[in-house]
Amino acid sequence: MSVDDIREARARLAAAGSALEDRPRQRTVDAFATLLEAWRSPDSVWQKRLVDLLPGAAGFETGTVREGLLRALEHWSGDALREIVSRELGSIDANAKGFAQTSVLLAGSIPMPTITSLMAPLLLHSPVLAKPASRDPVTAHLFAESLREIDPELGAAIEIVRFAHDDPACAGAFFDADCVVATGSDETVAAVADHVRSNTHLVRHGHRMSISVVRPEHAEATALDVALWDQQGCLSPVAAYCEADQAEPFAQALAEALEEIERRLPRGELPTPAAAAIRRETGEAEMRRAAGIDVSIRGDEALRWTVVREADANWRPAPLHRFVRVHPIEGLDHLLRALEPVARHLAGIASDRPRQDLAPLGAARICKPGSLQAPPLAWHHDGQPLLAPLLR
Repeated sequence: MSVDDIREARARLAAAGSALEDRPRQRTVDAFATLLEAWRSPDSVWQKRLVDLLPGAAGFETGTVREGLLRALEHWSGDALREIVSRELGSIDANAKGFAQTSVLLAGSIPMPTITSLMAPLLLHSPVLAKPASRDPVTAHLFAESLREIDPELGAAIEIVRFAHDDPACAGAFFDADCVVATGSDETVAAVADHVRSNTHLVRHGHRMSISVVRPEHAEATALDVALWDQQGCLSPVAAYCEADQAEPFAQALAEALEEIERRLPRGELPTPAAAAIRRETGEAEMRRAAGIDVSIRGDEALRWTVVREADANWRPAPLHRFVRVHPIEGLDHLLRALEPVARHLAGIASDRPRQDLAPLGAARICKPGSLQAPPLAWHHDGQPLLAPLLR
């Protein structure tokens, strides 16, 4: 796609934005409520198309995508959307405006953040210019197609563009907007901040991850949290923390649960760099064990899953793709100290401990094990509401 293509898309969005200026918000909310109901139904044609297309694009197995969508979209209802709009704007009819145009830079391979990132500006009648993630070129197009089918006027207010990440001319045209939503690594978001105008409103969604604080009886639920989306989302737990006397039993139980869930929800493609990272971290753990450090390692030759039970609570790299570290802790204070270096990156914590015990870590989602991957529509991604950050 060329710079001229992007500028032409912006011109079409300007015309679409003019048509939205006097549109009643109730009509817009009703349209998106209809869209969510169409997407979340188990018989949804949009879900089925995504299940057909996303595995080939993102490397997931079909069963994993199907299970992930059913769980994640189950409670994304029209009523839930109406409640969010009323709560954040004061009322559905509130005179709250978005920006003239919003550029949305998408990232990752999980469909749900894409849907909310595209929907939120449009709820404020701000036309959207979106660049899909390279790992998910599917969801944004399906979302736009479903919106055009339900409401052609709103559907005209979204344009999907693609260009090389190292094309400065196209990037300049894409980020030349009053509002930019940037999702990705901290490095990507920082690079976007350097691209945008000084007066551009920038909404940042940087690196996030999740953990579990669990006991051996939570092994199956934790395995589900890990297996869904192959640990590729910000709500995928990359480490589990157990009281010291429970860490090894939990590691054994988690290994068995991951082996079992592999039969039902097989891991998808393993990119070469990810395989190298898993082998590197497994080899490093084996070296520590050979040196007399109390580390245990479980996995298989195909690298379908790996569990490393660590000797301490110190944070270590997480290669993902169903690689989990199990850390022993000596009480809540020890847990809080151990997570200080990464607490600012925490998106979610799966645990049945009292919420107030874990609140100091700052995670936006604290829930029972097994439900991390199904946040409500109102979940505050990065601690931010859905609509308020996009208001003009």
